[in-house]
Amino acid sequence: MATDLEQLIAKGLSALEEGHALVAAMHFEAAAKINRTPTVASCLGYCLAKEYQQFQMGSSMCVSALKQEPDNALHYLNLARIQDLAGQRQKALATLRKGLRQKGHHQIVAELRRLGLRKSPIFPHLSRDNPLNKYGGKIFKRLGLR
Repeated sequence: MATDLEQLIAKGLSALEEGHALVAAMHFEAAAKINRTPTVASCLGYCLAKEYQQFQMGSSMCVSALKQEPDNALHYLNLARIQDLAGQRQKALATLRKGLRQKGHHQIVAELRRLGLRKSPIFPHLSRDNPLNKYGGKIFKRLGLR
């Protein structure tokens, strides 16, 4: 039984790495019938969000997995990806940073690079949405100062 579970998890993770979330979802659903481990729940939550836009359910599954295994960087990665899919980029970046603090994970670093990091505002005491920061940053970029 345990080897079946391990094989299903390995196949699901492999499918996720290749970008086949629907195939991965099938493997993780089968694994969940055997034993709903935190890894299975976290990955299944990401697959549900990616394929079926069930962001709330997916994020709650990842948060539950994080409560059970707070040191597992994969849960942070899955939660951040769900947050990014839901349009919550700042939350996703914060979650990825938390995951890096727990344990350096090469996929978290790659995801941080994919999302990109913003430069600090020109006038840090003003909000990013302030026209001085907004247009000042564009001007500085054109002048090659940023």
